[in-house]
Amino acid sequence: MRDRFCEPMRSCLVLLREASMMQARMKRQELLYRQDKRFHFVVTESALRVRRVDRGVMLAQLDRLVSLSTLPNVRSGSSGSRLGTPVGPRHGFWLRDDKQVSVETYSAALRLTQSAEIDLHGEVFEHLSAIASYDRAARAIITRLADDLAAEVSPGDE
Repeated sequence: MRDRFCEPMRSCLVLLREASMMQARMKRQELLYRQDKRFHFVVTESALRVRRVDRGVMLAQLDRLVSLSTLPNVRSGSSGSRLGTPVGPRHGFWLRDDKQVSVETYSAALRLTQSAEIDLHGEVFEHLSAIASYDRAARAIITRLADDLAAEVSPGDE
């Protein structure tokens, strides 16, 4: 009986946690619209193909990437899977003004501050950004992925 009573409470807590996470994401996204900030993103096609959400959500995320790539303070690159690269990204990372590298793992958020670590990640980023496509070519890669995803037949479509 106690377990059944707690279930609605758990559901409520999950909803509150999700709402809190959504607010935090929205606040982070506000930074993208600040003209005094500059952003440079490089995302591999293979990373964009990984599906952790349903098709509709993924299509919305791809659409959002295309939209953000048009902002004047955002440089957004994408490297197509056809290119191949001798230095592949083993994990995602964020360079923060050449002062810190942030890496999120399953168990921890790492903040690397030693200059050798920052320099190494800077070199990897420079390599990946040099082979990435930008502007219309990057948007074409993302749009192609969205078209492929939209063409898939989901179980409810059959």
